[in-house]
Amino acid sequence: MTSSTGPATPAQRLGAAAVHAYTAVGSVLALLMVHFSYQGEVETVLWLFLVAMVIDGTDGLLARHLRVKEVMPGFDGALLDNIVDYITYVFAPMVLLWAGGYLPGAWFGGVCAAVPVLASCYQFCRSDAKTDDHFFLGFPSYWNIVAFYVVVLGLGPTTTAVLLLVLAVLVFVPVKYVYPSRTPVLWAVNMTLATAWLVLFGLITAGLPDPHDLLVVLSLLYVAYYVAVSLWLTARTARRTVVAHRDARRAARQPA
Repeated sequence: MTSSTGPATPAQRLGAAAVHAYTAVGSVLALLMVHFSYQGEVETVLWLFLVAMVIDGTDGLLARHLRVKEVMPGFDGALLDNIVDYITYVFAPMVLLWAGGYLPGAWFGGVCAAVPVLASCYQFCRSDAKTDDHFFLGFPSYWNIVAFYVVVLGLGPTTTAVLLLVLAVLVFVPVKYVYPSRTPVLWAVNMTLATAWLVLFGLITAGLPDPHDLLVVLSLLYVAYYVAVSLWLTARTARRTVVAHRDARRAARQPA
């Protein structure tokens, strides 16, 4: 198999393998997340969340730059990415919330942790979970971010349970959410704000258990922006679809 510019060189193959290894590090981070969750070291888990998000936000850029699909066509990097994302963004955060006592007690806490895990199983197996125009379809399983705010805001078990169940339902609602590193609309703005939010995540975590209120508010403003832009782009796409269908029906009614 050759790349678009000829046979892959040893250096290209090494670069591609390094990108896959970089992605795979997330699986080790997930293992550590689970371990430290049961140790009660919540802040350590949040730092691991941050590292995992940085890797997830950069490995795709590296893979496209190094044409990893062309250089190593026999290795499914997309599958690796999904596996790592699932255990770092879904499974480990639910372990943190359940083991850390952030969910209701007894069996209902287990149910609250299981529902997002199951909902995200469905989402990660959808062929259109990442749309052709580079959006996430349905709530994009950002359970690590949800867990972060549960800890930072000190949400009670009942509030956390309701939040998890509502967001699990939104996994199935076909709203198109911005994919910061891929969505072409407002790409520069979205990447800049997403990067700034990651910095805020680190500053807030460093300030736990009493982070500065301004930092928390600024981080929540980004969340509000993300949701608002996602809803706006979903509505815009829907309008364009309606117009296109209307124009097609009109054209079909025109005499030949």
